[in-house]
Amino acid sequence: MTVARVLVIGLDPAKLEGWDPEPVQAEIAAGRARFVERGVESDWCLVAPDEHPEEAIVAALTGDDYGCVVIGGGIRKSESLLELFEKVVNLVRQHAPDAAIAFNNRPTDCLDAALRWLR
Repeated sequence: MTVARVLVIGLDPAKLEGWDPEPVQAEIAAGRARFVERGVESDWCLVAPDEHPEEAIVAALTGDDYGCVVIGGGIRKSESLLELFEKVVNLVRQHAPDAAIAFNNRPTDCLDAALRWLR
């Protein structure tokens, strides 16, 4: 059984100021590895809120057909990023209307979030 391709949209820890990106980068690497281990194709669109992320997100959404789009907790859980979160949800609805939308808790559980909707 082939599982549909997944797009993960999240914050790029290397482009955020004021904290050490390495722990999050390690979790992203582990999350990506889980997709590979399960044979689920995925693309990751990591953005910085102050670098016009909408353009990168639209490019990612229109770059392939996705069965599910996972929106990361970094975008979703920060009150200061509420407007960006709303934009991301609406961009998914506009540019990938057939894709399920899922939410993760950490980069390491992106696969679990996607599989809730792809089974």
